[in-house]
Formats: sequence, structure tokens, C-alpha cells
Amino acid sequence: MANIEIKNGRVGKGSRCFAIVGPFQSGKTTLLESILLRSGALERVGRVADGSSYGDASAEARAHIMSTEPNVATVSYLGETMTFIDCPGSVEFLRDMRATLPVCDAAIVVCEADERKLPALEVVMKELEEAGIPRILFINKIDAATQRIHDTLSILQPASKTPLLLRQIPIWKDGIAVGYIDLALERAAIYREHAESEVVDIPASDVGREKDARFEMLEKLADYDDKLMEGLISEIEPPRDQVFDEITKDLRAGNLVPVLFGSAERANGVTRLLKTLRHDGPGLAQTLDRLQLEAEGPPLAHVVKTFHTTHGGKISLSRVLRGRFTEGDTVTGSSGGETRIAGLTVMKPGQTQRLAEAVAGDVAAFARLDNIATGESFTTEKTAPEPVISLQAVEPVYAMVIKTKDRKDDVRLTASLAKIAEEDPSYIIETRPDLGEIRLHGQGEMHLRVALEKLASRYQVEVHTSQPKVAYRETIKGQSSARGRHKKQSGGHGQYGDVMIEIAPMPRGEGFVFNDKITGGVVPKQYIPSVETGIKDGLRKGILGFPVVDIAVTLTDGSYHAVDSSDAAFQMAAKIGLQEALPNAQPVLLEPVLAVDIAVPSETIAKASALVSARRGQILGYDARPGWQGWDILQALIPEAEISDMIIELRSATAGVGTFSTKFSHMSELVGKAADVAVAANRGE
Repeated sequence: MANIEIKNGRVGKGSRCFAIVGPFQSGKTTLLESILLRSGALERVGRVADGSSYGDASAEARAHIMSTEPNVATVSYLGETMTFIDCPGSVEFLRDMRATLPVCDAAIVVCEADERKLPALEVVMKELEEAGIPRILFINKIDAATQRIHDTLSILQPASKTPLLLRQIPIWKDGIAVGYIDLALERAAIYREHAESEVVDIPASDVGREKDARFEMLEKLADYDDKLMEGLISEIEPPRDQVFDEITKDLRAGNLVPVLFGSAERANGVTRLLKTLRHDGPGLAQTLDRLQLEAEGPPLAHVVKTFHTTHGGKISLSRVLRGRFTEGDTVTGSSGGETRIAGLTVMKPGQTQRLAEAVAGDVAAFARLDNIATGESFTTEKTAPEPVISLQAVEPVYAMVIKTKDRKDDVRLTASLAKIAEEDPSYIIETRPDLGEIRLHGQGEMHLRVALEKLASRYQVEVHTSQPKVAYRETIKGQSSARGRHKKQSGGHGQYGDVMIEIAPMPRGEGFVFNDKITGGVVPKQYIPSVETGIKDGLRKGILGFPVVDIAVTLTDGSYHAVDSSDAAFQMAAKIGLQEALPNAQPVLLEPVLAVDIAVPSETIAKASALVSARRGQILGYDARPGWQGWDILQALIPEAEISDMIIELRSATAGVGTFSTKFSHMSELVGKAADVAVAANRGE
């Protein structure tokens, strides 16, 4: 976690909170760095590329040059307190953004004028639209732009259902954007690197462009205001205050998405962005309305992220939505757990500073809320509050088996995994006793790699990893019979059991049936359950080395000894008979097949189809993805053995945004080379 406090050590009442979101590598963390510099919270700017930035301070983020958890910074700007939460851009860490957005007042969407990143931008915009979050689009890297701003807007508009409203146009010089013209203020500015822009007169050569672009802006605003529309029809220039009021109203209502631009790397356009947030951005009152919460009532806060620190223990990053909290307060979480606030802090590099209290609007670190989890709301009342938001579980798409290198670390592994999953609930830990595996599920290769790095660096747990085993089964296609006899004499009472069994295949999915057709008491009734127990034990591992399913076993004959027969003897006899019968009943291997729904941008559907075919999949059909313009759902049946690393190839084929969901469909017969490989691998283990 990264967090910085304003200079007086207090997060002031009425603080506003803004999320910084956008596609991977769009420059979000660099923008945060420039905001901190411009607001005076940092004295010098760092760089993500060389590991000197304030944000992305964790070892994992530094190693991969990407955000792996939110960066949080609270600053004071022109007398206003603003908290910025920079969310990871990779879809593998999407849950952090999803958990943060609802309690933020608005979002800054950072993007580039790059058509290749349009699907990733659409994923972000979709999250914002569904959550109803007001948003500003910040087109980054304007200094590297090579096309007209209106062309850029045309490229970006399909990613947003809400109309984009151009607030600025660039000033070009020798093909490079050297400044901007603010269409609302009707004022021009020339960029200065890492400094506020210089206000200048609108260049004569740009006056015509400015008037045309301003009129387009006013036309879009007029779509939501009849009075403004009447004025435009009558060619009456609206007062500047009316224009700003319309922009503010439409931003907060989600009618329009204002578009600004700049260069985060050079801190160009940052002052205009901050002033826009200060004047036009919504505050806590609008957020409470969106969340359908009353402003008056018991104190209420919501945990957006949990961190487990080496020395400070558990830290719950929370936004206070109502009332005030102080150190020592006993609070109750949504799940009913009670705990005492051990401390309230904000942090900056190299130090932490306590807060006397956290009040409505603040984003603060609450220490050791041990019984309150990420995503819960909490209050000082005894009655558990309803959670402010309810997040759907994120279905995992990638898994690996983890095993400690040193057995003495097994207990620590369990505890460490629990902490990692508490920080990011999109990690899922699954124990498979039938396969002897502990599986860690997540959202992709990088997502799991970060978890492994945390295990090693934070918790000193070294692990081996491997691909999950496939739960193969075997069955029979024919009928067979065999006698199983267990006879042993070794002094005293011996052991004697004798059975005759018949085996036959059952319909797929019917499991195991045991039939008793003994007549004349050749096998006493008290031993018949032992025969069934022995059969079940024998089915645990068939001729091919896997559990046997969908089989009917009938006990038809046998014999016993009045002295030497026993439960154990008949169990062994039954197992022997089964082992004798199975090879003659045409044993065959079964593999699990999954029903898979693959969601991809429509232009990549051919690549997704080829991927399915290459993995022994069967394509069932295509549908438009509900609510997603320009996306499709490919429905297929794919063997589980082919799924393990499919997300890596799918993401590569879809600019990092493709995903899928699975559910078990059926067991299918597996023959040929694939079956030979599976059997050989199992025997090798």
C-alpha cells in the first residue's frame, strides 16, 4: 500500500475521493506522480520505469514495472482535500478497481490515442457505467499524438456508451502538441515541463478551430438543457457561468464524459485536470445519493482494500461515508464481527502519522480490524450494517499447484495464503484430497506470480509449483466375470473368503451399483456388506491407474469357512475378483469435459475459434455478449486437460482482455496418444 498525507497531518472534513483507472500501461501511476508534484505533496517527481516513483512501491510492482495493488494519496489543492486511488490497469487485478469504484466520487480514466487498446478501455468504461460512476477521460501522451483530436475522439467513442465531451483542443507546432485551448474558458495555454502551463492569447491561426469546437461542445451540452438549446438556435452566446454549470451538472449526472488531455510524464495538463476535479467533480453528497445512503445516521465506513504489513499487522483501507471514527472505538462489521480500532493512520514514504479521527469523506488506514474483511462495511453501532456494496465473485481462469519445499512450512503456507486471499479475494485456495493437491486459483499468470512472490518475500515460504492434475476416471465398455479367492493359513485362525462377481458398464454419470444375487447362503449375509466394501476399495484404482466409475458389480456365488472366514477376508476376496475381472471388460479412460463461454472482442473471434480447435475443443455456437457492443461469446466444449494455460494464449490473442467461464459438462472417452500420455504420466508419478 502507498499512502501520503497532507501537510498538516489531517485528512480534512469534506474530503473527496477520485479513482484513477485505465488500461494497462496507460500512465495512471505516472499521472498520480504528477498530481502529487503539482499539489506540493512531493518535492520531486519520480519515474515508474526506474523504480523511483512514489506509487508502485511494493517489491512486486517494482519488479514487473506495473501496479499490482492500489496506490493511495491524499493531497491538499487550493484548499480542497482530495484522495486519489490509482487502481491497477491489468485485467488480472480488476477486482481492486471493482472494489474501489463504488465509494469514490468520480473516476479519472487515463487512456491513449491507440486503437489497439480500445478493448481494454471498453472493459474499464463498462465497469464505470455499471457502477454509475461519474468520469473524466484524460487522453495521456498527447506529446506523442500524431492525429487530429477529433479523430482520436472518434476512435475512443465506441468504448463509451456515454457521449464524450471534448473540453480542449491542442495547439500544434511542427506536428507536436505544445499547448491547449480550453473550450469552456476560451483561454489558451502553452505547456511547460513539470510546471504550470503559461496562459497566452488564442493563436490567430486557431481562432476558427476554437469556435467550431466550442460550438460542438455547446451542442452536446444543449442536448440536456432546453434553455441552452434555445439560446444556440437564436445564436445567443451563453454566459460562461452557464456553460460551467452545464458541464458540472452533466458530469455528475453521468450524461457526458468530459475529455481532457496532457502528458503525465511531463506533467502537462495536470493543473487543468485538478481544477476541473475541484470545480466540476462530485463530492460525498452525490456518492451517498448514488449508494442510496442517508447523510445522517450512525457512523459508517467501507473497507475497499486490506493489507497485511510486516510490522503494522492488518491494515484496512476504508472510506468513511458517514459520521466519525476515533482510535479505540469498537466497531461492528457487516458479517457481525466486532473489533476495536487499534489506530488511524495515513502514511507517506518512510513514516506513518496517526490521525486523531477520521470523518465523513476521509480515506484512512484502520489498524487491526481483525474480524472485518475486505468488502465489508462497519459502524460503531452494535447492529451489523448492510454492506454498502456487494461484489460478485470473480471466476478464476488460471491455477497452479503449490507445495512447500520444506514440510515444516506447511502450517505457515496455509496462514500466508489466507492473508494473501484476504488482501485480494479473487485468489481462491482449493484443497483436492483426491489428487493430493493444494491449488491456488487466480486471474492469470501474472496474478499468480505476484502471489508466489509475496509468499517468498513477505512470509518466507518457498514453494514448488506445477500444473494441476486432471481428474481422469476409467470405466468399462464390456461385461466380465471372475472369481476372487483369498485363502491364508499361518497358525491359529486362517483367512478365507471366496466370491464370484460379474461386472457390467452403467450409463455415463450413474456411478456405482452393487447387486446381491446370492442364494442358499453360500456367502453368509453378514459378509455381503464386506464384499461391497472390498469392491469400493478396489474401484479406487483401476487397471489404468485411475478411479473406476459407472460400473455395476453383482455378487453371484461364493463360499466360506465356518472358522477362517471374516469381514477382512471377504473384502480382500472381492478386491481380488474385481482386479481379475476388469482387464477383460474393455477398460477405457474418461476425461472431464468443460462447457466454456469465451468472451472476446468481435474482431478476435476467429483467433478464439482457432484456439478452441487447437485444444481438441468443439465449438457449439456464437452469441453477442449481452450489454457489450462489439463483443461476442463463443460457446464450446473443451477437455479440462486443455484448459490449464488457455488464458495465456487467449489474452495474447485479444490485446489482454479475453476471458472465459467454465462449468463441468460431462466425462468423455479418451483414446489414442492423449490417453497413452495421461496413463504414462500417472504411472510415472
